[in-house]
Amino acid sequence: MNAMTRRVVIGTAAVSMALAMTACGKAGDGDDKGSGGDDKTIGLLLPENKTTRYETFDRPIMEAKIKELCSDCEVKYNNAAQDIENQKKQFDALITQGVKVIILDAVDYKSTKSWVERADKEGVKVVAYDRLAEGPLAAYVSYDNEKIGRLQGGAMVRALGAKAKDANVVMINGSPTDPNAPFFKKGAHSVLDKKVKKIAYEQDIPDWSPDEANRKMSSAIDKLGKDGIQGVYAANDGMAGGVITALKQRGIKVPVGGQDAELAGVQRLLSGDQDYTIYKEIKPEAETTAEIAVRLLQGKAIDTVTDRKVDSLSGDFKGIPARLYDAQAITKNEVAETIVKDKVYKVSEICTAQYKKACDAAGIK
Repeated sequence: MNAMTRRVVIGTAAVSMALAMTACGKAGDGDDKGSGGDDKTIGLLLPENKTTRYETFDRPIMEAKIKELCSDCEVKYNNAAQDIENQKKQFDALITQGVKVIILDAVDYKSTKSWVERADKEGVKVVAYDRLAEGPLAAYVSYDNEKIGRLQGGAMVRALGAKAKDANVVMINGSPTDPNAPFFKKGAHSVLDKKVKKIAYEQDIPDWSPDEANRKMSSAIDKLGKDGIQGVYAANDGMAGGVITALKQRGIKVPVGGQDAELAGVQRLLSGDQDYTIYKEIKPEAETTAEIAVRLLQGKAIDTVTDRKVDSLSGDFKGIPARLYDAQAITKNEVAETIVKDKVYKVSEICTAQYKKACDAAGIK
């Protein structure tokens, strides 16, 4: 499984080249509706804009790849701003407009069952992106999220070092409506429960809210005391930022980790405020999703782009074609060889005046 996953990036490039030569030839043939829908349009629904990755990376990468593979295809995009009903309206509108393929990153995966069932009955293919939705999906593209949780737990243990076995760790978990969050939590627990003294305080954070993470961290400090916390697991970088603010306000310095390699998170790595993050290469995930969507739009097979089958979390929908990617835990020592090398952000974006010394120390110029 891991060997196959590691080959994904190379395989994606090969598939991209093949598709680029063939994908657009018949996209408009037989279109007598003149509506801009049906076999020319792909819907793209993303869940929120608090996490910076969606508008900065996921959307533009997918839109560019779809355009590369099918020059006369149109992408109809909407962001739900973490509102379930808003996303339902956006989803229903795409079906009404005649869109035949929808890429869906769900706000609340449990709510999507009836949506996806309706789409399926009307011949609309739904590709679950990043989060596994409920319903008869055509495909699912994401990461091995339990493994990401294990990476987070392992990075926390390394950050604690020899103190790990005596450490009280606070866990600030992701949103209960995000199906990935339980996998992150499970993976992290599988490591931390064996390696640290105990999980002294734990909360799930609705909407991945940094402000709520800040409040819960303050509550943890009130409960455990300044000396009762030796490390904080935060499920993503946005919440890690809220956690670190709460710790600084009380004069506490302990290891804190996150996920997503957001720009602010990377800067906190370099400054020493944050100890690790999880770097996920969004480009192959987003480009593979675009390739699958174009193939489905044109009635082509997707078996060469997916590498396994998965079941929905409810177990009601089985054998969904899927592609899951690997990720890696990084500290400030790996920023140059990952974030900078892969051109996720420009050096000028990372190394602002406030972080210039930290960048110099990390060999980033």
